Amino acid sequence: MRTVTRHQIRTIVNGEPTSVEVEANDVLLDMLRTALGVKSPKIGCERGDCGSCTVLLDGRTVRSCLVLAVEADAHEITTVEGIEHDGLTAVQEMMIEQSSFQCGFCAPGIVLAAAELIERAPRPTADEVREAIAGNLCRCTGYESIVDAVLAATGSGTSATTSATSSGASS
Repeated sequence: MRTVTRHQIRTIVNGEPTSVEVEANDVLLDMLRTALGVKSPKIGCERGDCGSCTVLLDGRTVRSCLVLAVEADAHEITTVEGIEHDGLTAVQEMMIEQSSFQCGFCAPGIVLAAAELIERAPRPTADEVREAIAGNLCRCTGYESIVDAVLAATGSGTSATTSATSSGASS
C-alpha cells in the first residue's frame, strides 16, 4: 500500500497568511479552489493554454494549473479578489463600461495579466496590452474592447484598430 505524502505549506493569499496541507502532486489551482475556497481562478484546459486559472505569484502571472502547490510555499499569491481592496480597479471599471466581456469566464485571468502589465508599464501601448493578455483565451468577444479598456484606464488612449474603425477608416 502506497502512502501519500502530505506537506504543510505556508503562503500569503490575497494579503492573508495561510497554512494548508497539500499532497505533493496537488496543483496550486486545486489548493486555491478546494482547500481555500477561492473561486476566481477557473478550471479551464488544465494544460496552461487558456489562462483562465491565472494568478499572480509574487507579482508575476502564472497558470495555477501548472504550478505545484508545494512550489507556492513561502510565496505570495494574489487572485482577482486580492486586487479589489476598495472595490473594483480602474481597469475592471473600464471593462464594465466598455462591455469588454460577455460570459466573464476569462475576466479574472485577463484582469490579473493587465494588473501585472500596469505594475511594470503604467501607461502601456496597445501592443504591450495585447502581448500581456495573449495567453488568455476569450471565446465570447474580440480582444479590442479589452485592450481599449486597459488603455482608457491607464490614460493611454485607445487602440489603433478601434480608432481607425470609429473614424470610418477601413482596413
